[in-house]
Amino acid sequence: MMPPVFSASLITRGLLLLILAAGIYFFHGFLVPGLAALIIGFATWPLYRRLVVRCSGRTTLAASLAILVVLVVLVVPLSVAIHFAIREASEFVRWAIEANRHGAAVPAWIEALPLVGAQLAALWREHLGEPHALGAWIQMLSGQHVGNISRTVLAAAGNLAGLLLLVLFMLITLFFVYKDGAHIAGQLDRVGEHLLPERWQRFSRVVPATVSATVTGMGLIAIGEGVVLGVAYWIAGVPSPVLLGVITGFMAMIPGGAPLSFTLVSLYLVGSGDAVAGLALFAWGSVELFIVDKTLRPRLVGGPVKLPFLPTFFGLVGGVSTLGMVGLFVGPVLMALLVAIWREWVRGLDDKPERPQSA
Repeated sequence: MMPPVFSASLITRGLLLLILAAGIYFFHGFLVPGLAALIIGFATWPLYRRLVVRCSGRTTLAASLAILVVLVVLVVPLSVAIHFAIREASEFVRWAIEANRHGAAVPAWIEALPLVGAQLAALWREHLGEPHALGAWIQMLSGQHVGNISRTVLAAAGNLAGLLLLVLFMLITLFFVYKDGAHIAGQLDRVGEHLLPERWQRFSRVVPATVSATVTGMGLIAIGEGVVLGVAYWIAGVPSPVLLGVITGFMAMIPGGAPLSFTLVSLYLVGSGDAVAGLALFAWGSVELFIVDKTLRPRLVGGPVKLPFLPTFFGLVGGVSTLGMVGLFVGPVLMALLVAIWREWVRGLDDKPERPQSA
């Protein structure tokens, strides 16, 4: 009797891989809300465990209260800010279309800048003053036509139904992450111990700490800086303060991004003739940045995996290009996990005793 061409174990593994591929294909649309729920769950898990104790161990009640807190504290304020930012961005895109059609005139605040105003105005007239010059620069830098960008922004402003659906899926997933998180973590530990018996304990403890530290040290602090400086922009009378606040929050996730943002806005105020507001904004931004970096960030983060500039930048750009707004947090978190796992792996190799050399 001839042996079978394919063994039973090989057929079983092939079927499992096929089922896994089919699941990824059919359910990849839930990847974004699922990742967002996992990140929020990891970052808030210590606070949730305290809530479970307050609720006498009733995880369903604790999970419901936690979802309500996330909705009120995080989802609603961010949704409102993004809505107003998209509206202000739509006005800016309309200005860009008109400026591209007729040529972009030099803003008065650029010409009024001390020392460099005349040179910058000359460069502006040379490269942006002609009709369609602005569109050519936008297409060269982003690969998109200015009209396509306009349609994208306007579509984002009107696609609230899809955004609400993603938020709903995220909240449902987060509820079960809270409710059954301990049970799921136990199952993962069993599988991890089987796959990586010598390293799983270190890796499994690094992952939650890294996610929590990255979200707290980058995400929450960036949101706070965006809110605080956005309010300062509004008080200083800067146009589109919500949009600039959102941009500042995004830039605050990159090392050196927040000071660059409020410095440029301060220069705009000085060039517009309001030197007092510009200097006051710059002073307030410097004080706020000093307080955050020297006081709040060390206390909130507590010594996490610190990402260098390049992995942070790649994580942000890769996350946004792949997952959209959620990628602002998913990208840096995944990059931080890769760096943490690599460092733990190298530390494990360093801790191994050297084999004695044979005589």
